[in-house]
Amino acid sequence: MDLPLVVGVDGSDSSLTAVDWAVDEAARQRLPLHLVHASLWEIYEGAQPSFTTGRPAEEVMAEHIVASCVERARRRNPEVKVSGKVLAEDAVSALLRAGPEAFALVTGSRGRGEIAGMLLGSVSLAVAARAVCPVVVVRGKEPNRRGALGRIVVGVGDATGSAAAVRFAVREAEVRGCALTAVRAWRNPSQEPVDHMLIADDAARLREERASTGLDDALREAVRAHPQVDVQRQPLEGPAHRILLKASAEADLIVVGAQRRHGHFGLQLGRVAHALLHHSDCPVAVVPQPV
Repeated sequence: MDLPLVVGVDGSDSSLTAVDWAVDEAARQRLPLHLVHASLWEIYEGAQPSFTTGRPAEEVMAEHIVASCVERARRRNPEVKVSGKVLAEDAVSALLRAGPEAFALVTGSRGRGEIAGMLLGSVSLAVAARAVCPVVVVRGKEPNRRGALGRIVVGVGDATGSAAAVRFAVREAEVRGCALTAVRAWRNPSQEPVDHMLIADDAARLREERASTGLDDALREAVRAHPQVDVQRQPLEGPAHRILLKASAEADLIVVGAQRRHGHFGLQLGRVAHALLHHSDCPVAVVPQPV
């Protein structure tokens, strides 16, 4: 049985955008779609009933949100199998608990009630930083979200730490029938003396060659398994987060890895993933790599 694509919904515009993206993704991947609304209404409302329904008002609202989102998803693509559920717990815990049985978790970039102008909502950040499955935060410009640019970008670190992200990105490019750009950043030696310019050039060339070799090593297995995917390799000089942010402007999805250390329960996001989640021009997939 295929694992579902799980979407956190709260009725905000951002979560509705995430639902639309997830419906299209579920159709591409031929997966069921499961919508989850989690709220601690039991704690806040207690056992006090509403005067009109006999149930807490927040519970009624939660059920309405899920039902509306399920209907929205079915209208967008009737062929996608859609289900929904209301859970009486905090949103982060609910989504993290769903992670082990999900193909991926999908969230919007900001939730209902969060401060206007926030770069990224607290739920999305916490889920992306702790989930054991891939997490997609749907953000960025409308053409990028719609998949109008025909390109997936994956940021590649070392071959071992990037393996899961590369596999996810290659599969995504395959089901979309689009190109994949694999980017690996490298840095020039800083402040080389002018009279050692030749040495500096040689050192830079060596670093670029190592980055290119690192790309080949990281991509080899996934490309062999999916030979029809058009993969473009780009070893680029500069800070990785800046390079990938620039690349996000011309991508439908940008994919990065995140290491998950067993027994560590805090936020586990590197600088690159953190920057993309806050500033990317396209949806961001954070793919965990156990260490």
